[in-house]
Amino acid sequence: MERLRQLIILFVLVTVLEHASSARILTISKPDRHDIAASSRWLVSQNIWGVLSTLSIEHDGAPFGNVVSYSDGLPGKGNGIPYFYLTMLDPTTRNALKDSRASFAISESPIGTCKRDPMDPTCSKLTLTGKLLQLSEGSEEEKVAKRALFTKHPEMMDWPKGHEFSVFKLDIINIFLINWYGGAKSITVDEYLRYKETKVASFL
Repeated sequence: MERLRQLIILFVLVTVLEHASSARILTISKPDRHDIAASSRWLVSQNIWGVLSTLSIEHDGAPFGNVVSYSDGLPGKGNGIPYFYLTMLDPTTRNALKDSRASFAISESPIGTCKRDPMDPTCSKLTLTGKLLQLSEGSEEEKVAKRALFTKHPEMMDWPKGHEFSVFKLDIINIFLINWYGGAKSITVDEYLRYKETKVASFL
């Protein structure tokens, strides 16, 4: 009986550790919805993936959306600019090299702070529109971006070298945010980029 109890405890501990290893290490409290810049930057810093859309060169310029991982900086040091680690085998990359116009959409839903349907206005969603640009290999910005990407997505370091992965960033031109009823909120790119996170981080 004692042996069975020990096995049950061990099983519970292993299950907890498995969930803990996949959980985020760091999170920042959700900002007041009236602080538009804070809300936008929070969505970008706390998410790990979104839908990156480009103009397809294979389908006569039709929009092509692709689920991609990203990072905007090291934990607590995000700059609001999404960085991507993309392979030349991906249509998204080929599209961007031909026509850099792109948009990137993310939702509050994956963060876990919204319990309603993702389309509900109170479940924040953000679309950043701009140009998807390849960073120069070996540049200081590329080194910073790689550290940010590999910190948030460590498995990227083991992706096949022969697939020609490169770092890209979204040069933001327009911001579309819905975080409550009443339609899209007004925010300029300058207001978005100048915002500095001041919330105290808490560990999960």
